[in-house]
Amino acid sequence: MLSAKLRQAKLEELENYRFDLLVIGGGITGAGIALDAVSRGLSVALIEKNDFASGTSSRSTKLIHGGLRYLKQFEVKMVRDVGREREVVYENAVHVTEPQWMLLPFHKGGTFGPFTTSVGLRIYDYLAGVKKGERRKMLSTEEALAKEPLLRSEGLQGGGYYVEYRTDDARLTLEILKKAAELGALCLNYAKAEDFFYKNGKVAGVEAVCSVTGKKLEISATKVVNAAGPWVDEIRDIDSTAADKQIRLTKGVHVVVDRKTFPLRQPVYFDAPDGRMIFAIPRDDKAYIGTTDTFYEGDPAEAAASEEDVTYLLRAISHMFPSAKLSPSDVESTWAGVRPLVYEEGKDPSEISRKDEVWESENGLISIAGGKLTGYRKMAEAITDRVIKSLEKDGGKKYGKSHTKKLPLSGGDFGGSKNFPRFVHSTALQSQQFGLTPEEGRMFAQFFGTNAGKVFEHYWKRSTELHEDGLPDVLAAVLSYTIENEMALTPSDFFIRRTGDLYFHISDVIQYKEQVLGYMAKELNYSEGQQERFRRELNDELDKATRFGRGLPQ
Repeated sequence: MLSAKLRQAKLEELENYRFDLLVIGGGITGAGIALDAVSRGLSVALIEKNDFASGTSSRSTKLIHGGLRYLKQFEVKMVRDVGREREVVYENAVHVTEPQWMLLPFHKGGTFGPFTTSVGLRIYDYLAGVKKGERRKMLSTEEALAKEPLLRSEGLQGGGYYVEYRTDDARLTLEILKKAAELGALCLNYAKAEDFFYKNGKVAGVEAVCSVTGKKLEISATKVVNAAGPWVDEIRDIDSTAADKQIRLTKGVHVVVDRKTFPLRQPVYFDAPDGRMIFAIPRDDKAYIGTTDTFYEGDPAEAAASEEDVTYLLRAISHMFPSAKLSPSDVESTWAGVRPLVYEEGKDPSEISRKDEVWESENGLISIAGGKLTGYRKMAEAITDRVIKSLEKDGGKKYGKSHTKKLPLSGGDFGGSKNFPRFVHSTALQSQQFGLTPEEGRMFAQFFGTNAGKVFEHYWKRSTELHEDGLPDVLAAVLSYTIENEMALTPSDFFIRRTGDLYFHISDVIQYKEQVLGYMAKELNYSEGQQERFRRELNDELDKATRFGRGLPQ
């Protein structure tokens, strides 16, 4: 359904069919809209000018969370709505979403005290409909230190203990897209919308260009939705009568360190010296810390950590975890993303609301901006409702209500969280039939869910053939799967959005980048120019992610 090898056929299909809905933008918002719409029976196409999830949707704090801090800004409705969505996202995609107990320490004079933490978390539990086993607990000073011994003990008064859900944001987006494709949506990356064409004064489609081949195409659609994230205003500007609103970009940066250097036991949500709240989250043998929140004026695709950003986060770590003594040379990688927030005059970055907003131009172009990762499904439902209302008004067939609330994403067909451990265990045993170890099978099951069997088949095929590409069989099997099932087109797609290795296993990227490039060049028939371009692209991404590991001024 999402094979990079079928790109030419998909380009032809985009030109030869008139869709009910065309979505511009392959981040989590656009993906969610495509899934909701196609699951209700609409014919749907989605185009993304870069790779899927390559903007904000691969550069977040990687949490499905309800936004506890927004209670301080009295955004009760948003906390309630996205808080209740956490459980929905989790049950539909357990293999990419994992509950994590979060420690919120409170120190004398800090943002939160014992009373405000207790009351805030209790309200949060109520608003978000938190299930009984995950409701907040209040910890004494000794209990908080037992949970995380690295905490600053001076002035520590205790902590709140509550559940957040850690995810892989890019993989969550891909599982949504894959499900949409399974249901019939035509989704294509590296296809840029350049202009609109009109019929009877209304947007009737998009003139686009394939950035891989340079092929120009016209995509016809009854309705067009602009879900381009940080590029929403850029798309709206093409439509000459776009509403007089704008988004404001803010940048968020994270740093990754090895847990041998920073032996963090569990996730912590803590005060930075300037009063902002920061997450420190363990992930396998690494820990990542973020985020910053500053206005950003540049190209969203080029957002990167600055010296000031990294220094700020290291100081925050030193403030809360004084024994860690991290230096710039301990930073293994960084990532930076931009948030497309609806502009509010006079507000600092952290004060701007994360609520979503929808508007429609006189020409019928629907645009959506703002919102949070956690709320993607509800945003998609609202947009599809709007599209369907317009289609039905124009005499089209009747469509039903959204049913994505209980629609497992691709890889999630094992009956919800209660069945996941049993599924992982049985899949690990089955993997031995393909020549894998149970541990390798377990890794695939946890990462790909019910799609693990397809990865096993790629591994089996690989193990029965002669090859001299220098790739380990497990890595080659994953690479082959992502090319043929997740439209991975470049080494950057693979190492950043499909695996996250650029952030969390960077040594593998450095060791195997040329072998991966060679493999993809052969499988996808790169020209010499493309091969050099994709090599340069990955090296640039490596430089952006690792430049501070070589040492910043103290």
